[in-house]
Amino acid sequence: MSQKPDLAALFGAVEVSTFLGLDACSDFERIEASTAYIGAPCATPYLSAGPYAKNGPDSIRKAAAPLAANSDRYNFDIGGPLFPEGSLRAVDCGNLPWHETDFASNRETIRKTVSTVVGRGTIPILIGGDDSVPIPMLDALNDTGNKYTVLQVDAHIDWRDEYLGEKLGLSSNMRRASEMDHIENIIQVGARGMGSAYPQDVEDCLSWGVHLIPASSILQSGVQQALDHITENANVVICIDIDGLDPSITPNTIGRTPGGLSYQHAIDLIQGVADMAKIAAANFVEIYPEADIDGQGGLTVSRLVAATMGIVARQQMAR
Repeated sequence: MSQKPDLAALFGAVEVSTFLGLDACSDFERIEASTAYIGAPCATPYLSAGPYAKNGPDSIRKAAAPLAANSDRYNFDIGGPLFPEGSLRAVDCGNLPWHETDFASNRETIRKTVSTVVGRGTIPILIGGDDSVPIPMLDALNDTGNKYTVLQVDAHIDWRDEYLGEKLGLSSNMRRASEMDHIENIIQVGARGMGSAYPQDVEDCLSWGVHLIPASSILQSGVQQALDHITENANVVICIDIDGLDPSITPNTIGRTPGGLSYQHAIDLIQGVADMAKIAAANFVEIYPEADIDGQGGLTVSRLVAATMGIVARQQMAR
């Protein structure tokens, strides 16, 4: 057989242009939804690599497309249909405009969009894009006047003050977060192997008060040790660099590192936050579809994004 059969047809696949066939929303000022899928192809990439993750948001839409006709089916990851009766559905806001060299403009676009969406009571789910995307997203949350906890899943701690002459790149996002007055708690999960961090960066991270939980600890003892550092009813921003997961399930990233969290670990973290606190925003970044293997990474991330939408929809119904 020279061509793969279209197995997506078995699931009733239909042609869609949005994530899971959700309604499109281009007017942020009028958005009415539980969550918003927002593509952020580029923020502040390093000049040596350029916007290598620009195709990330569209790749996750494509990965979810085969199940677009099944979004009303029972989802065992969250214990029911994605959007239960009486809940607000999610929307897809498309991809934000971006520039290959005007990084300040990219950051301002992300910041303004997140601030507007949050102001409407909708939870933004940013799909990147490289891991510089969280910096303007976190910065935007200052407009709410609330304090926030950051729960980061990442193979790297991202505490470089600058890297390759850039202070707002992917290697510095948690250090930049620590400098924001509205960020009062940071929990970092999944670190392993060798990255860009120097010993001093680790010392700075721990001195600030970060709860640093390596991947090995999660694999041995589970995710509750991370959730224990979240106070009840806190506003939590979930930042997932997909290289924090095991590369066997997310090969679609540049930072593949042996080990890492499982799909179930990620679901348990997201659900665990919703059970005791409030998911205030989320991002899934470092999505490099050109490195994917047989669509495995896109499959994993698309299902995590969908589960997050369902979890937030339930959370909002309960409040």
